[in-house]
Amino acid sequence: MACVFVDVDGTLIRGPSCEARFAAYLFRRGRLGASQLAQAALFVPRYAPRFGRHVLKKNKAYLAGLRVEPIAASADAFVRQELKPRLIPELLRRLEAHRGAGEVIVLLTGAPDFIARPLAELVGAALWRATRCSRENGVYTAEPPAEHPFGAAKLSSAQEICQEVGAELSECAAYADSAYDLPLLERVGRPVAAHPDRALKRAARRAGWEVLAGPAKTKGASRTRTADQAQNT
Repeated sequence: MACVFVDVDGTLIRGPSCEARFAAYLFRRGRLGASQLAQAALFVPRYAPRFGRHVLKKNKAYLAGLRVEPIAASADAFVRQELKPRLIPELLRRLEAHRGAGEVIVLLTGAPDFIARPLAELVGAALWRATRCSRENGVYTAEPPAEHPFGAAKLSSAQEICQEVGAELSECAAYADSAYDLPLLERVGRPVAAHPDRALKRAARRAGWEVLAGPAKTKGASRTRTADQAQNT
């Protein structure tokens, strides 16, 4: 049974980071206060020596002190209200064809699990693997995420999923938009560069991979996405 691994930001969803959108969604509703903003600001100098240039991608401290269940409920509403209209139709058609062929759709993303879960249900993905933000006793903490499928870690997650379902990576497909996903794309049998960044597009053309081109990003989103890649997949 083959898997189809699907990235989220820029691949399945138009525009900038869905996590950045969700943080703004929480802020507008008064869920993020001075304490959360301070924790997020402190995370950077504290963990920059450990994570280097990727420190912002690891920064989930904006959730510190918030309870897990209400955030999950807010994420459910956010996915329905704000992400559903930004789903890329071409990718949805692709996923439907993969399902029709009996393949297992897997969302594999650096976005938080509270976003990935309802999004997987929305697009009909059988499985999902996403960032697990640090928590204790039902409350989020300011620590780095317990799991973060990004770069080589995304490949490791895909390998674990293949073991669980009895698949081989060489039998699987993967859709992604970023050169950060090359470790996974280089190992699957059917890599697809979906609305790729420049580095991935160059790599895909050299390797002869399929490239899906199109308006994956809304007007002006390119600059926003660069600023918000800390929250990306």
